[in-house]
Order: sequence, then C-alpha cells, then structure tokens
Amino acid sequence: MSQVDPAVKWQAFFENATRRVHTGTTLEVRGTLTRLTGLVLEAVGIRVPVGSQCLIRMKAQAPVLVEVVGFSNDRAFLMPAGDVHGLASGASVEPAPAYVTVPMLGERRQVQREFGQGVLRLPLGEGLLGRVVDAHGNPMDYKGPILDVSSVPMDRQPINAMDRAPVRETLDTGIRAINALFTVGRGQRLGLFAGSGVGKSVLLGMMARYTQADVIVVGLIGERGREVKEFIEDILGEEGRARAVVVAAPADAPPLLRMQGAAYATAIAESYRDKGKHVLLLMDSLTRYAMAQREIALAIGEPPATKGYPPSCFAKLPQLVERSGNGLNGVGSITAFYTVLSEGDDQQDPIADAARAILDGHIVLSRALAESGHFPAIDIEQSASRVMQNVVPKAHFDLARRFKAVYSCYQKGHDLVQIGAYVGGSDRALDEAIALHEPMMQFLQQDMFESAELQGSVDDMKTTLGFSRA
Repeated sequence: MSQVDPAVKWQAFFENATRRVHTGTTLEVRGTLTRLTGLVLEAVGIRVPVGSQCLIRMKAQAPVLVEVVGFSNDRAFLMPAGDVHGLASGASVEPAPAYVTVPMLGERRQVQREFGQGVLRLPLGEGLLGRVVDAHGNPMDYKGPILDVSSVPMDRQPINAMDRAPVRETLDTGIRAINALFTVGRGQRLGLFAGSGVGKSVLLGMMARYTQADVIVVGLIGERGREVKEFIEDILGEEGRARAVVVAAPADAPPLLRMQGAAYATAIAESYRDKGKHVLLLMDSLTRYAMAQREIALAIGEPPATKGYPPSCFAKLPQLVERSGNGLNGVGSITAFYTVLSEGDDQQDPIADAARAILDGHIVLSRALAESGHFPAIDIEQSASRVMQNVVPKAHFDLARRFKAVYSCYQKGHDLVQIGAYVGGSDRALDEAIALHEPMMQFLQQDMFESAELQGSVDDMKTTLGFSRA
C-alpha cells in the first residue's frame, strides 16, 4: 500500500487553514453529551451562546436538534426539539450547520431547517396565507410545499415605545357584546380569561371569521391534538381559513417547540404588520406558553416561586405580548387576543393575574352562564376594555356604562327576586332592571354563525335599553 508523502499532507493542511482564514470559516467545535435528566441534556466541551442550535449525533441514528437554554461553568444545558430516544452518553454535540435535515418528533418525514450563525431562521412570506404549519414552519395540511417565502431570523428587535402610534381606531370584531360594551381598538391586546369548556375556542373562531382584519394569525399552543383539526375545520371554517395562517404546536410537542410556536406566530404577525397590513393575532393559549417556559426553567435548575412558576415565566410573558400592537408611526397593526386558562375558574391564578396586568383589557367567560346555555358566556361585570374610552364617542361610552349598571343592579337583587321576597315598587332601579333583564340577555347572546357589525350592535343596545335609534 502506498503511503502519502508527509510534505504533501502538511501542504494540504496549510492550504485548508489558509482557505478558512480567507473565507472566515471557523474551526469545528465539538462537545460530548454527558447527561440526560428529564427534559434537559448536558454537554461538555462546547461553548456556544444561549439560543444557538446544535446537533447531537450518534452512529446509525438520525441527528437530534437541540437548543442551548443555559450553562454552568463548562456545562451547556440543551433542550431537544425532537425525540431523544436512543441517545447515549458520549454522543457528539456540534453547532448546527447552515442547513440541516433531521426527523422531527419521531415522524418519518424529513424536514429541513436553516440557520445562520447558529440562530434559528423560519419561513415568512405571502405563501403562508391559508396554510397550517408547525413550529418549524413545515406544512401540516398536505397541500404541498410552501412557496413564496424566505427564511428570516427569529431574533427580532422590539419597537421603541415612542415610535408606536396610540390606539385610536375602533375594530369591529363581529361579536355584539364586545362591540357594544368592550369596544376593541385597532392595535389593542386583550386577554380571554376562561376555564376549560366554556366556549373560548368558539369565540376565537367567531372573531377569526368576522373581525375586520387583512390577515389573521392563529397560534394553537399546547392544545390537544384533536382540537387543532376541529378548530380549523369546524370553528375557523373555509371563510376564516382563506385569510389566516395557523401555527400549531400541540400538547405532545416538546416545551421548546411550544414556546417556539408562540414566537413564530408572533413573528408571522409582525411580518405582515411591517408591510402595512392590519393583523388579528389569536393565541390559544398564553398559559400553555408559560407552562412550557416553566418546564424548561425547572429542568435547568431555576428555583420555583409563585405556585411553582419560576421568575423567568413572568419575564417571558411581557416580552412576547409587547411584540404585538401598532407598528412604526401607525403603519400596520397587530390586534391580539390571548386566551388565559384559569385553573378551577380562579381569576387569581398567578399567570392570569400577571396577564391581566400587562394586557389592555380582559374578557372573562363565566362557567355559570355557559352551563345555562348562554353563549358567548361573557361575564359583563368582570370584563373590561382599557382603551374603549379613547376609541368610541362619549354617547356610546355612556350608553355602555348604563347597560352595565342596569345589568349589575339585577344581579345584586337576583336572589330576592328568585325566592319571591322582593315587592315591586320598593326599588325603582331594580324594577327597571327586572323589566329589561330578558331583552338584555337576548342582546348578549349570539349564535356562532351570526355576525353583528359595530354600529348595528350600538343601535341594538339603544333599543334594548328603551332608547330610540335616532
């Protein structure tokens, strides 16, 4: 067997090193997998920034994509974006190349992801309209590849607060109770607070079909896989889906992908807003996003604080929410609705309480109303829109206050009326509330396939209270 001349070998080495210097290509850095505990993996020998993407390679096995979520001395904490089955100690860990093809979540199909300097890049563009994608930007609707898109880094700079236009224009949501009593402003961010099974998904679907927006972006984060298809086909429908982009990261996805799905949905909304379009962002749910962050934070050793949620959860929420709103100097807008799950219908849940503080209003759904067949089950007394006074005429605002006052008066005297202890004429305000109760309840109810435009909702509220439409 012929041997390679040492002079030729060294000459090739120096030529390769010279080429790397001139092209800016760095030397390859590799680490070793040393530990896998619960959700987090640990590696030594690799030093890359937090947020970088890496690959774990083993012989005769497809690479596993991971993200650096923390470090301690020379140990890097990694969170997988796919199935870790089959990994063993000593596996090679290396930064992800510019392009990588890996199987995700144990599926047979291979997906390609693009990176630049180790930073995740996902597809954005007009080709996403009408499509259903996962947290990687891969199509889930069997409609073929997504065209007319380009890979864009997910690290986006927030807009300076002084460059944002204030919320001054009304937005017609198509929901009578919201239009009349909690009028939404274009660029506002509201929370939809509800327990399980009280109709929040149906309400989101109604908004997706009837809201006056150029583009609708729906983020289904941490929901049951069955609900994803049902929401798209039964609730969103063809009319809503035609102008919508749906990002799905169901409950069985790793926590890293659930967080990435929420960030990706927001980035899609931002890309359309930057083009001057008015976007409606519906995210279901903000609580699942916080739970995913809790899983990651606890796995890497962050101490729990309020009800098991570490401090980083409460820091991540405003970072996500503040990305929506009006664009630079009023060019484009993102009006966002975030669902917030209230455990046991407890409105003092730490995530619900934190979300209420950082949002511009909250719509609370009542289980008692839902159980009585009243839909949408909006609790008038607990809900509020913080920008309504800035976007509607004074006459409309005063009328809404009047409606709420009459409704609240009836609720306070409800028990006396039910047991027959109230004598008519004893309280003039309660007499009026009793007389108007039935038409008010009819006004607040709306079928899921019925649309109510803004001005018509205000006129109906006038008629319900006994005022003329003039």
